[in-house]
Amino acid sequence: MKLPIPTRILALVLACTTPAFAADGHDHAGHSHAAKITGPNKGRILTQLEPHAELFVTAERKVRITFVDDSGKPVAIPEGFSATLITGDRAKPTTLQFAAEGEGAAATLLSTTALPEGQNLPAILRAKPEAGAQPVTIRFQLNLANCGECDRPEYACVCAH
Repeated sequence: MKLPIPTRILALVLACTTPAFAADGHDHAGHSHAAKITGPNKGRILTQLEPHAELFVTAERKVRITFVDDSGKPVAIPEGFSATLITGDRAKPTTLQFAAEGEGAAATLLSTTALPEGQNLPAILRAKPEAGAQPVTIRFQLNLANCGECDRPEYACVCAH
C-alpha cells in the first residue's frame, strides 16, 4: 500500500529528529554539553593557535595573551611568536603591540598600550606562530560587558547562549 506524500514527509521528519533528542535521554533545548576550555585568567581561549592561547583584558584595559595546554595550564611562549591586535573605531583603528613578561611557563604577552574607549569593540588578532610563518588571522567581538549567567566578560563567556 502506497502512503500519501504528506504522510511520507512527516515520517521522514520524525525519523530524522527523534535520534537527536534521544541520544542521552533528554531534550537539549537551551543548553549544550560541549564544554568550553577555560584558561588560568578566565579569558577567551583561542583554539586557532597551537598551543592554544588565552586572551584576557586586564583592569587597566591591556590585553594579556597566555599560552595554555589542552587542560588550560600555562605553557611557555612559543619561540618566535609575534602578534598584533587591531581594534576600535574602523575609521581610526588602534593597533596594540605585545611584549613578553615573565619567564618559562609563567611568561605571558602583554599589550604595550591599553584598549581604546568602548565596551564592545571589533577585534582582529594577527598572530605569527614563528618567524617567517604565515600569519593566523582571528576576528572576534571584544565585548567587555559582564555575562549575567557566568559572571565573566561576554568575550570570554562559557555559557551556551
